[in-house]
Amino acid sequence: MRRARAAAGRGLAKITGQALGPYQSAVIRIGFAGTWLFFLLREIPNRHEMYGPDGPWSWSLAERLIASNRAFTVLMWSDSALWFETVYAVSVLASAALLLGWRTRAMSVVFMVGVLSLQNRSVFMGDGGDNVIHLMAIYLVLTRCAQVWSLDARRAARPRARALAGGGAGTGASAGGSASEGGAAGPVLWGVLGAVFAYGAVTGRFSYGWLAALAAVWVVLGLWWTVDRYDPRGEGRAVLDVLANLLHNAGMLVIMAEVCLIYATAGWYKIQGSRWQDGTALYYPLGLDYFTPWPGLSALVAGSGTLVMLLSYGTVAVQVAFPFTLFNRRIKNVLLGLMMLEHVGIAVLLGLPFFSLAMIAADAVFLPTVFLVWLGARVAGLRPGRAAGAAGAVGAVGDAGAGVAPARPVPGPR
Repeated sequence: MRRARAAAGRGLAKITGQALGPYQSAVIRIGFAGTWLFFLLREIPNRHEMYGPDGPWSWSLAERLIASNRAFTVLMWSDSALWFETVYAVSVLASAALLLGWRTRAMSVVFMVGVLSLQNRSVFMGDGGDNVIHLMAIYLVLTRCAQVWSLDARRAARPRARALAGGGAGTGASAGGSASEGGAAGPVLWGVLGAVFAYGAVTGRFSYGWLAALAAVWVVLGLWWTVDRYDPRGEGRAVLDVLANLLHNAGMLVIMAEVCLIYATAGWYKIQGSRWQDGTALYYPLGLDYFTPWPGLSALVAGSGTLVMLLSYGTVAVQVAFPFTLFNRRIKNVLLGLMMLEHVGIAVLLGLPFFSLAMIAADAVFLPTVFLVWLGARVAGLRPGRAAGAAGAVGAVGDAGAGVAPARPVPGPR
């Protein structure tokens, strides 16, 4: 009984005292923000036909659908072209800011609003990758996804590094310096978001659920900045950190469960299909013009019955088996690599790059911390043996060896 209580106490202390998986959450942030950013940039010439006033899904049709399903989209606030261009431009900027980890708490909310607004405006424009981005944009708001590899982490680490170099108090100096070094950008951004939120609330643009959720987020953002500024080492900051760690860890758990659910349902539905049962499912899309960006390569693959059968059966086997391998690290890592290679193949053979990028970003939640630290070192141009130093060079705040945030949190990054 004592051992059980001690284990439970250690587990509770871990999930409340640490934001687990800082590197995994950072990769998810970068992956999804980058995928959505590249998609929006590529579709700039077609934006009016896809989500704007020239689309086949007209304003009146979207209005009728949203009135029935109560989906969230700020694009329905006005049918003017100027409002559409504003929302599209803000979505692009928010994606870039989230990718870089600038003001991540606020940008994750703006990123979510942009994703939901565009996708819910024209519901028939998306594919499976868009559905994944749709869900992950909501989950990212819950996470502290800028602990490493972000501008927020770099800004928070500067006063700490100066204090250590000068033999100062270290943690206390960093806690007092990060908020003040943020400048006026944080309060200005908070004020602008508050004005937009107030307009939507006064004009009745939000449903009650979204009104309550966005109001809570806006209040918490202001409260966090105030505590960071005036009481960085007090009880208020400790309480906020505990709550933020709980939300982060719950959000990461939901993301992992979502990825497992996606693969499990996809695999089991494939098993029920006759084309997957006889191993010919991959052959048919390889013959469609829409899914053959490289006709010669598609014909080469489709011309080998053995290869088509192996790829079809292998896809089903990997997807069905993956959720059951999470407790065996070696097998999980092998299947994870196979799934990522599968999505690379889908991007090349079937011409679905953004679907593949979204799925690879989702898969990244299961990547080992050691590999991500090594990858950070390689990206920083350092030797693998200096991985811990590379983590600091790219703005890491967490413990590179353990893959978790420090017990004494540094204010500023999410």
